[in-house]
Amino acid sequence: MTEQHFIPKNLPETRPNGQIVWESPSNIALIKYWGKRENQIPENPSISFTLNHCKTITTLSYKAKETHDTFSFDVFLDGEKIDDFKPKIQTFFERIEVYLPFLKDYHFIIETKNTFPHSSGIASSASGMSALALCLMSVEKQIIELNVIQNESDEAHKYFNQKASFLARLGSGSACRSIEGDLIVWGENKIVDGSSNLFGTKYPYPVHDIFKDYQDTILLVDKGEKQVSSTVGHNLMHNHPYAQNRFQQAHDNLEKMKMILESGDLDAFIGLVESEALTLHAMMMTSMPYFILMKPNTLKVIHAIWDFRKKTGVPVSFTLDAGANVHVLYPKRDAVPVLEFINKELVAYCQNEHFICDQIGQGANQL
Repeated sequence: MTEQHFIPKNLPETRPNGQIVWESPSNIALIKYWGKRENQIPENPSISFTLNHCKTITTLSYKAKETHDTFSFDVFLDGEKIDDFKPKIQTFFERIEVYLPFLKDYHFIIETKNTFPHSSGIASSASGMSALALCLMSVEKQIIELNVIQNESDEAHKYFNQKASFLARLGSGSACRSIEGDLIVWGENKIVDGSSNLFGTKYPYPVHDIFKDYQDTILLVDKGEKQVSSTVGHNLMHNHPYAQNRFQQAHDNLEKMKMILESGDLDAFIGLVESEALTLHAMMMTSMPYFILMKPNTLKVIHAIWDFRKKTGVPVSFTLDAGANVHVLYPKRDAVPVLEFINKELVAYCQNEHFICDQIGQGANQL
């Protein structure tokens, strides 16, 4: 499949007005992607847990306009107009116009809010861009349905989700993993049939019951803006001395993860996920220029988790995104001792004692 698959043919000229609302979750990668090529193509495959509670809710109002020469939109966060977001949306629209050729026919009002605090340090680009992509796909669907009776076949549903993921990727790479749940693979590889660089795909193989209600408690160690953006960090992989080995490692780890997910081997899961998190940050620390996104309390949390796991045998582990905050992963059956441990020992390392309890989820929903 190529990008041409998502260019609509003979799109009707009718431009209905309306409003659509989607909620889309964030996600946390278990095997990380770090490094990308032109047009948001990942250098290596990744696999993620879709989250359930940490989500963005986006209302898109659209009204046809007479002129068709420019993009026209306003962006609101929690009811407040935010012009600082406009350049990113402008870039996004420029990237996707060929796939949604009606964009300049409308004035859009984009109203968005998060179920987690905007300043919480959780990257909202995945949930935000995926929610917007889904709203735009619903506009395309309405334009087509006013002219041609569409059925809700499995193929139509699959195309809708694939194109939404494809579009979301062009706004924020990891956003392509937020359309569906509960495990999503992004990046072409030999391990997962149907995998693609263009969009995320549902993990198609057997998964042990232990992983089907896995928990993720996010410790907000630092809510400040990152010193180095993810975009800059990805670009530093182009001439990274260890890049090729890292890309191959991700392919190898995906093959290992397939066996782990089927067997329910928690010891192997913990080892692989924690290694992936530390490898991600090792790539940052060994790039040129080098940088460190972990904070002192990040390391204190990691050591506390290791000590607790060794003393109790409870299979709790951590992963990290490109930042200082720690995702504490554990089976739902172990929620009581883990949450007691978090409240007793780890909350002291969180900014304002703030943490968020989440769990694996099933993807976005139209409201």
